[in-house]
Amino acid sequence: MDNKEKHVRENEPHRDDAYLDQIANGLKANGKKKKNQGIFRSNRIWLWLGVIILIFILFWWIFSIGTAEDIVGTANG
Repeated sequence: MDNKEKHVRENEPHRDDAYLDQIANGLKANGKKKKNQGIFRSNRIWLWLGVIILIFILFWWIFSIGTAEDIVGTANG
């Protein structure tokens, strides 16, 4: 009976190993969560930067075709 109990104890996972696996999985999950939050912040920054650039392009286009110059009254003509 001692041999059977010894064999079972050797083959079953230790409680410490299971606990350490849970901690490791939790750390991985936390790391992925923080990475995704950082990516979301950087994506939001790039989105707003793109919007600002598009607004500048729109104003440049309006002034380049002369529409805004006519509205403002700065045209020489």
